[in-house]
Amino acid sequence: MDTLPALLKGLIIGFSIAAPVGPIGLLCIRRTLADGPAPGFVSGLGAASADAVYGAIAGFGVALVTDALIGAQVALKLVGGVMLLWLGWSTLRARPAERPADARGGAGLAGAYASTFALTLANPATILSFAAVFGGLGVSAAGDGNSTGVAALLVAGVFAGSALWWLGLSASVGAFRRRVTPAAMLWINRASGAVLGGFGIAALASLL
Repeated sequence: MDTLPALLKGLIIGFSIAAPVGPIGLLCIRRTLADGPAPGFVSGLGAASADAVYGAIAGFGVALVTDALIGAQVALKLVGGVMLLWLGWSTLRARPAERPADARGGAGLAGAYASTFALTLANPATILSFAAVFGGLGVSAAGDGNSTGVAALLVAGVFAGSALWWLGLSASVGAFRRRVTPAAMLWINRASGAVLGGFGIAALASLL
């Protein structure tokens, strides 16, 4: 496999895994509407980074780490569920500004990145998806220099593809952000908070 197909496959994989709108997508949409495209995109980059981490673990065949993550899925689901409940509650109670806020600086962007990075890492099922995809492509780094290079290119493509999705999402949502009235934003906050809380309850209920 040469460089271009490996990168293209990674791009397609990363884009496809990021595209379904789940709790992370909803969070990025809501942050874009409330705070601007930059916080929305940076939130997406947090998810893309976590996807790249899991993709690297699967692609490079780090069996001990994979087994440890799968073994810790109860704790990870618990942490993720609690985080989603907290985000849902805080979003539900958020009061919209009279006008859309400008993009936030350092601390706000760092927090947006860290929260989605942690939430995505708290879903160990992601690594199983990457392991299945990479296995189907015949990629393994077990002592094979060529396979190691292919895995690295695929992981880079996964990050780029995922980031491309979040860039497109934040840009498209941000395009009509200033048309959203405070009253509409209030209902968006309530709906987003309720859905995020529902995801959290579902994650915790799966532990029973």
